[in-house]
Amino acid sequence: MDTRPPAVHIEPWTEADLELLRSANTPELMNHLGGPETEEQLLSRHRRYVELSADTTGKGRMFSIVAEADGAAVGTVGYWEQNWHGRTVYETGWTVLPAHQGRGLATAGALAVVRTARAAHRHRYLHAFPSVDNAASNGVCRNAGFSLMGECAFEYPPGHVGRSHDWRLDLWAEEDLPTDEAPSAGEDA
Repeated sequence: MDTRPPAVHIEPWTEADLELLRSANTPELMNHLGGPETEEQLLSRHRRYVELSADTTGKGRMFSIVAEADGAAVGTVGYWEQNWHGRTVYETGWTVLPAHQGRGLATAGALAVVRTARAAHRHRYLHAFPSVDNAASNGVCRNAGFSLMGECAFEYPPGHVGRSHDWRLDLWAEEDLPTDEAPSAGEDA
């Protein structure tokens, strides 16, 4: 049995990725994030993603996750600056379209973004804040080598505070990222 993670690469977010963002704006994918966005909210988020990806100061980047097998854009992943407990850290998040879930693509995308954030040499920690009841995204964190720091109240979208897990990865750590095992089935968004 092949246990290698699926081959993906990440491509910086561009104007052409608006349709990918629209495809991810479904009740199924947005249920842990306050529900689907209006067209106006979606366009605003897309503009933020394009601007973030054009930034060269290390504030973060957004990417499309592209499956090597067929070159299809299967999801989104990124990292951005966030103030957390009085420190500036990177935060990360991802989504994988339903037709491509359960194959380790979110974990592979998250690992690619970890390598990119690590190369920026700007902040020590990368955090992810999936809802406590989002088993798939919590599985991505576990499989990508994040450490569970505990539960926390986290505000997203603005005005909506929910219970999340605070997962943290030390970008300055000496150890390599996990790459020799595939994620557990059903634990990958």
